[in-house]
Amino acid sequence: MTITNASTQGVDTQVNSIDPWYLENLVCPIDHSKLYFDGQGLVSKQGRRYPVVDGMPVMLAADEAQTIGVAHASIARARGEPDAIDRRAPQLYLESLGISEEEKAELVRLYESGTTSIDPVAMMLIGATCGNAYKDLIGNRGLIEYPIPSISLTPGRTGDTLLDVGCNWGRWSAAAARQGFSVVGIDPSLGAVMAARRIAKDMGLDNKYLVADGRFLPFRDNRFKAAYSYSVLQHFSKENMILSLMEIRRVLRHGGRSLIQMPNRRALRSLLVLARRGFAEGSEFEVRYYSIGDLLQLFSQHIGRSDWGVDCFLGLNVHAYDRKFVRSSRRLIIDMAEALRWTSDTLPFLRNYADSIIVNSVKHN
Repeated sequence: MTITNASTQGVDTQVNSIDPWYLENLVCPIDHSKLYFDGQGLVSKQGRRYPVVDGMPVMLAADEAQTIGVAHASIARARGEPDAIDRRAPQLYLESLGISEEEKAELVRLYESGTTSIDPVAMMLIGATCGNAYKDLIGNRGLIEYPIPSISLTPGRTGDTLLDVGCNWGRWSAAAARQGFSVVGIDPSLGAVMAARRIAKDMGLDNKYLVADGRFLPFRDNRFKAAYSYSVLQHFSKENMILSLMEIRRVLRHGGRSLIQMPNRRALRSLLVLARRGFAEGSEFEVRYYSIGDLLQLFSQHIGRSDWGVDCFLGLNVHAYDRKFVRSSRRLIIDMAEALRWTSDTLPFLRNYADSIIVNSVKHN
């Protein structure tokens, strides 16, 4: 895969054009006013400015507290702060990927080798986005295709739009596009969304991406038919999760649906994690755990009528689809998880102990 951008010499250069789609569909994430492009960035009527990097809008509110460190790195890089640029491979936006120094060095080696079948950024983020079963595949040159799973969505019809909140390199965005949706993905990592844009092009998908925060969505009211989010809102404090739910409701159409993955507090794995940290709520980017009842109450209050279904057992992101990618010892766990999921259809009480659930909400005015 070829990776190019305006940073070929290690210093960002300003773009002088932007896809008209962004001007037609984006608003200020704080006051929701219209934006105009001044040749360097997007500007609101109130004078709030959002940088554009290689045609990619960075719609993070710099004066708000961020939920994750990569957001600070994305803002600094988008502003062109010299110290914010990792000059080993500036076109990869290493500073905003949230990976270790060792992983950054390996990513640079993968990129410079030019021999990978899939985008090297996706190869290094594969464990964080696809679950623990993929840990052995981080940076593995043997990964020759993108692991795009099926998605629990009714196939989209012409004009149906879906917002992927926390898209990272676009795994679930691609899954939704294959279901017929016009997909827009957001993530606070500039490097991840740049990779998502490259990957969508590589796969022949017309997905749109931008850097944004799930608590402050830069879209007009009633813009989307559906919203999807996997392994994202679980990292927010309760206050920030509520902000995100309210924003999802705002941008959904009447009758629009959201599907959001959350961990289940009553699952054995959840209880073990909670026990290790003394049953503290969690801080910074740690996972927060809620009971199913609490989740239904929160989602019903802030989006609309909600129900839930089992996502998986024995961890988060443990799905039959992934079996063909992971090593044999991991496949046994997947098989056990699938057996539990099937059994829960016959013995419904088991559903209450699923590790991961999908909360399904419908917006009604």
